[in-house]
Amino acid sequence: MTTSQPAAHAMLSFEGVEAAYDQMIIALRGVSLVVPVGSIVALLGANGSGKTTALKAASGLLGAERGAVTRGTIRYRGQDIGKRAPRALVRDGLVQVLEGRHCFPHLTVEDNLRAGGLVRRVGRGALRADLQAIYDLFPRLAKVRRSLAGYTSGGEQQMVAIGRALMARPALILLDEPSIGLAPQVVDEIFRNIRALNRERGVSFLVAEQNARVALRHADHGYVLENGRVVAGGTAAELGARTDVQEFYLGVGAANRRGDRPAAAISE
Repeated sequence: MTTSQPAAHAMLSFEGVEAAYDQMIIALRGVSLVVPVGSIVALLGANGSGKTTALKAASGLLGAERGAVTRGTIRYRGQDIGKRAPRALVRDGLVQVLEGRHCFPHLTVEDNLRAGGLVRRVGRGALRADLQAIYDLFPRLAKVRRSLAGYTSGGEQQMVAIGRALMARPALILLDEPSIGLAPQVVDEIFRNIRALNRERGVSFLVAEQNARVALRHADHGYVLENGRVVAGGTAAELGARTDVQEFYLGVGAANRRGDRPAAAISE
C-alpha cells in the first residue's frame, strides 16, 4: 500500500496522473504522489520506470518531447499547473535540473550561473549576492568560476547545474539523476548540499534517482516507480527497511545475490 502526506500540505502533488508520448506510448499510469512543503522526496526506479517523465510532466517540459499529460492533475502550491508554461513555472519557483547536467559548455562557470538569474530581472547587486551564496555552498565553483564549463569535471558541472537553478530563487527543485556518472565521494558532497539547502533555505526537492541507497539516506520520503506505476511509498526509513526494496535497490539480501528474482516482484 502506498503512503503519502496529505495533499493539503503539499508543495507538489500528482493525482492519478497518466502521461504518454506521441499519444500512444504510455509512460505514467495513474501516478499519485506528494512532495510536502520543505521536504526532500526521492523518486526511485530503474531506467524506463517513468522517473524522468514524472519530473518533466511537473515542469511542463513534456511537450518538447511530443509528450503530454493525458489524465489526472498536477498541483503546485495547490494550483493546477497542467496548462502553465515552463517559464512561468520557473518564475513561480518550480525549477528542473535535467539529467546530464546540460551546462552551456562554451560559457564560463560564472556565466552559466548568471544565466539562471535572468528570469528574475533583478539588479546586479542582487545577482552578485546570489552568486556569492552559490560559491559559499560550492567552494569548488569559486575556484573555476572563469573556466569554460565544458572543461570542468562532471561533479563541477552538476554543481553548476544546481547552482544555475538556485539563481532563480526556487521553492521546489526537480532534480533528475544527480549521481549519474559521478564518483561516490562527489555524490555524497552533492547530496549533503541538497540537504543543507533544504534545512537552511527551506527549498523542497523531488529527486529522481537510481542510487536508492544515497537517496534514502538524505530524503524524508520516497516512492518507487516501475513501468510507470507507483509500487511502493512511505518515509525514507520505511522504504529502507523493506526487504523487497533492500534486495532490488540497495543490493541487500540473498535473492539479490543470486539474481534470480525480477524487479517487478516488488509488492504493492
